[in-house]
Amino acid sequence: MKIVVTGSLGNISKPLAQALVEQGHEVIIISRKHDSQAEIKALGATAAIGSLEDAGFLASTFAGADAVYVMVPPNFAEPNQVAYYSRLAHNYAHAIKQADVKRVVGLSSWGAHLDKGTGPILGSHHVERILNELADVALAHLRPTSFYTNLYGFVGMIKAQGFMGANYGGDDKVAMVHPRDIAAAAAEELTTPGATGQHVRYVSSDECTCAEAARVLGAAIGKPDLQWLTFTNEQMQEDLEQNGVPAPAAAGVVELYASIHSGKLGEDYELHKPVMGKVKLADFAKEFAAAF
Repeated sequence: MKIVVTGSLGNISKPLAQALVEQGHEVIIISRKHDSQAEIKALGATAAIGSLEDAGFLASTFAGADAVYVMVPPNFAEPNQVAYYSRLAHNYAHAIKQADVKRVVGLSSWGAHLDKGTGPILGSHHVERILNELADVALAHLRPTSFYTNLYGFVGMIKAQGFMGANYGGDDKVAMVHPRDIAAAAAEELTTPGATGQHVRYVSSDECTCAEAARVLGAAIGKPDLQWLTFTNEQMQEDLEQNGVPAPAAAGVVELYASIHSGKLGEDYELHKPVMGKVKLADFAKEFAAAF
């Protein structure tokens, strides 16, 4: 198969491309960085250098592809996240139609079933809505849970204050996923024969409470008593702004975390739980400790 992968050499796209190349597929990786070409070639893939903002470039790159993997790269500099996600989704939809691609796998997020109250994840809701308008396309929306890699954001707090904290924590339950498990799910969806219609697939690696996550990470970094405290929404907003996050972006993060705390974000996930991925929290804790 000829498969186009967006996301350059990111945490999901790189292992996805590697898996597809190993399976013998022809892989084209879209990147905006010219200096990525050598590494892409070393993976056994072909680089297509251009912008996701350019629908014409996308259409020409998608031409002849049997399947495409599409994602919207985070861009917190965008003042209107929903408009940004929607704009790129429309570009993808236009290119998919122009190139007559018949199989599409899109990176979404848990909580994408909600049309409000999820901060930046609201963008994924609109991406799904826009791609769902495609006709005669086998379309899979991957909805990963919280990324393990988000936990790296607590390193500074742990070092400076000796604890983890957000406006969710303690006994709040959270499902988490490793990018490699997302890549494995994407590879399966892109290459399984006979795919038709539209469907949603949740992707998760492990589940625990925040307190349990803190204990596992703490044990790995030599801090067995590490705690994950629960802040108020106001405290969270203030902390983010003090660390240089613009107020509107901070408000979106606070809203997202509040939806985890309330359980709202994961309500549909709880009804459609997937088979868990291979990388457990204890496995990721080793990566966390190495970075710490």
